[in-house]
Amino acid sequence: MADYSLILKIDFYISIFLITFDFTLFMIITDTHCHLYSEEFAGDIDDVLQRAEAEGVQKFYLPGIDSTAIDSMMSLEQRFPGKCFAMMGLHPCSVKENYKEELEIVEQWLAKRSFAAVGEIGLDYYWDKTYITEQAKAFSTQIEWSIQYGLPISIHTRNAMAETIQIVKRYVSKGVRGIFHCFSGSYEQAVEIINAGFYLGIGGVLTYKNAGLAEILKKIELKHLVLETDAPYLTPAPFRGKRNESSYLKYILAKLAEVKACSLQEIAAVTTANAENIFFL
Repeated sequence: MADYSLILKIDFYISIFLITFDFTLFMIITDTHCHLYSEEFAGDIDDVLQRAEAEGVQKFYLPGIDSTAIDSMMSLEQRFPGKCFAMMGLHPCSVKENYKEELEIVEQWLAKRSFAAVGEIGLDYYWDKTYITEQAKAFSTQIEWSIQYGLPISIHTRNAMAETIQIVKRYVSKGVRGIFHCFSGSYEQAVEIINAGFYLGIGGVLTYKNAGLAEILKKIELKHLVLETDAPYLTPAPFRGKRNESSYLKYILAKLAEVKACSLQEIAAVTTANAENIFFL
């Protein structure tokens, strides 16, 4: 005869295990935009990556800025193959009087080896408008290179969303694709971006109380979103003002799950699948 008291005890402990077990251990998350090669991480990058991996983050995409960042970015990718993936591009804030020389370096690297994307590239009218004409030229040139090499682009745009979208639209018929990194535009702009075949990069801004992004994302399907930190910048609540890192992606994921009224696992699965679709890695 079966010992039903023992069976009941086993069932009880299994139930407790299922309730308390952290199922986030099974989640796979991708940080599609993080500057982990920057000086802010020079002293503890191994710990930073370990903390991120403990939270399920398994891939880290590193956007280029300009020639001064290439060596440190490449070094990090070499140290962590299969985890860290370099992009190549000239950031709009690095477009100065020598931008043509900087673009030559980008072009040389794109011809030399494979990259995850061309980026981060785009327009930034927030800090300085001295070189906005040159920014547009650099942006268009790098989009053309992305099409030539069959790579996605990672777009930076600040105080220039409408202008950025208009440039991108010129290349949609030629197959340009990628991510609008750190999306913070309007719902109408989100629709324009999605209709152009691009994804929205969702980061720490989503957790800011007065950002308004949550209301917009309620109307956007998950299939159009990817997650990012932009570490060491744009740290999510509750750590706003401190150094950002990829392990904090869990706070962005949790907020997005709240906004979309779905599970953490679903957010992780869909956004990671979207990232894989973009980068083909």
